[in-house]
Amino acid sequence: MRVLVIGSGAREHALCVALHDDPAVTALACAPGNAGTRALAEVCGGGRPLDVADPVAVAALATGWGADLVVVGPEVPLVAGAADAVRDAGIACFGPSAEAAQLEGSKSFAKHVMTAAGVPTARAWPVGGPAELETALDEAAAVGGGPYVVKDDGLAAGKGVVVTTDRDAAVAHGHRVLEAGGAVLVEEYLDGPEVSLFAVTDGTTVLPLVPAQDAKRRDDGDAGPNTGGMGAYAPLPWAPPGLVDEVLATVLQPTVDEMAHRGEPFAGLLYAGLALTSRGVRVVEFNARFGDPETQVVLPLLETPLAGLLHAAATGTLADHPPLRWRSGAAVTVVVAAPGYPERPRTGDPITGADAEGVLHAGTTVDADGTVRSAGGRVLAVTGVGADLAAARQLAYERVAGIRLADAHWRTDIALAAVEGRISVT
Repeated sequence: MRVLVIGSGAREHALCVALHDDPAVTALACAPGNAGTRALAEVCGGGRPLDVADPVAVAALATGWGADLVVVGPEVPLVAGAADAVRDAGIACFGPSAEAAQLEGSKSFAKHVMTAAGVPTARAWPVGGPAELETALDEAAAVGGGPYVVKDDGLAAGKGVVVTTDRDAAVAHGHRVLEAGGAVLVEEYLDGPEVSLFAVTDGTTVLPLVPAQDAKRRDDGDAGPNTGGMGAYAPLPWAPPGLVDEVLATVLQPTVDEMAHRGEPFAGLLYAGLALTSRGVRVVEFNARFGDPETQVVLPLLETPLAGLLHAAATGTLADHPPLRWRSGAAVTVVVAAPGYPERPRTGDPITGADAEGVLHAGTTVDADGTVRSAGGRVLAVTGVGADLAAARQLAYERVAGIRLADAHWRTDIALAAVEGRISVT
């Protein structure tokens, strides 16, 4: 099977690692890729950078390279219709249609789907203009009784939400989104620890993966601004027994069934961001693709070959796929970020140690002389796999210590609360 991965981050590097090790994969390419994926996958496209937001270009690249399966990593090409264009070209594609990807592309759309499917989630107040913002904040505070939650209704690369007790900050964020031409969603605050649960689906059958937890804030102790994710770990030793089965029955399968009922079947990776609240499981958000950085800890634990699983989802044959097999142990990934991330990341700095085992590239480029340089806010995702979370965490941080990137920033507490038994579900 010839497999083309679309994207350039650590998620795509992790996908390439898993696919490269799959004996069913006879050829592997990644576009546009990064300095790390080049060691595993071909750079196709004649040296020209791929515009992932251009569905026609994605489909043309897949056709020209002779792909049997295209795996779309990021959300932007999915919402733009890349999967539709690839399928129209007669090539199997792992990723939802543009219509189905609105589960991530529009938080209001996702709320409508969840309401129709009976999926438990936070109450929400759509805000179309400044005059509605203050009223929505008042109503949400009266219901949730916690911090204000203000979201950009559209795609925001994981940085479009503000959760704060500072009303002025909540209002300011809402105004910024509105002034930029976006729509705002104010939500009821959900207490309890958050969980990321991925599920592979062909639009009918749903196969959940192992739960993970990511760290969204930039600094230790969950302080600082929201980011695309500063680290993750899996599995979750504190998760309640039966959590995956419960979420499959109350969230994942009803959502997939509702999308099929609407004539917009969702086939690909359905990512449920969950809060385990004092009132039960609630959906915080849906994503329409593998999450980053959670993919970096989930895939190393998956023993089932990845290519056949994704191809089955892309071709509607997931019901015939064998049950998933998982390795014992745990995985931890720590994101090494550029100085100034997320507001104004500095790029272009040289990196050493990035070719070590367990180091996945997120935002990197390589010079003609082989020098690897930073090219984004999140630069590397450094992963350790061990017999348990403590061992995986120790290995991940040992590997971080081998990285040299001037003024780099990373959290020192990824998975620490779980290792120390400080996370509980009420």
